[in-house]
Amino acid sequence: NLLVFGATGNIDAYILREILKNKDSFGEITIITSQGTVENKAEQLQNLRSEGVEVIVGDVTNPVDVLNVLKGINTVISTVGRNILGEQIKWIQLAEKTTFVTRFFPSEYGTDIDCSPYADGQMLAYLSALAESARVVGTYDVKAKIATLIEDGKGKVSLTTPKDVGRLVVKALLHPEASKKRALKVNSFITTPADIVAEFEKQTGEKLTVTYTSLAELKELETAAWENKVPLAPLRRIWAEGATLYVKRDNSLLTLKITWRHWQTL
Repeated sequence: NLLVFGATGNIDAYILREILKNKDSFGEITIITSQGTVENKAEQLQNLRSEGVEVIVGDVTNPVDVLNVLKGINTVISTVGRNILGEQIKWIQLAEKTTFVTRFFPSEYGTDIDCSPYADGQMLAYLSALAESARVVGTYDVKAKIATLIEDGKGKVSLTTPKDVGRLVVKALLHPEASKKRALKVNSFITTPADIVAEFEKQTGEKLTVTYTSLAELKELETAAWENKVPLAPLRRIWAEGATLYVKRDNSLLTLKITWRHWQTL
């Protein structure tokens, strides 16, 4: 029996979609969502209900609501955003009080939080303990025909498509021996930021104006942003540092045969 925190956002939808494609492999599929989501995404929630998903309305910051929705659940999948990542520690602690929840997937389906000194240190430390007992940089704006790359843009970057994120989560659910108490390093393909610009230009038939930011400048901007409590996502810095290029991948542990699509099909 699965419980998903989130489920109506961006990456959330991809994960839930793949779970539903494989729903015969699971028991009950439940999501907990807020009253605001009920009001603003009524059609999306009704579509989920029509596919057999139980939709529970509750406050994920209220321990009583969380404990109630955990009843009978075996695996919790969190897909929440940055604004409430810290709440996951409380959810894990509540899950530990039950006799039935045995697995918890934290919301980390993108960049490796080990690569950011500004990551949620409490969450990282808590999970590690369990395991052991206003400038935009590095972006693409195709409509405006501009791109900003870090350094020369030729450093290799490992990427995972949203659809493959969903597929990989399902594989991890179905292969607990491979995913127990560890972060899985997986991907879809490798490319470079410069190649992404070239593909945009090829598909649109128009040239993009490309500017460049040094890695040192990006680090300064990131530090200043966090000090001013306006966090700058570390994604592009992590790309530039080569921190997505792990020596070994875990795709094979999940017996997942990735369709090695080139990214221009996305």
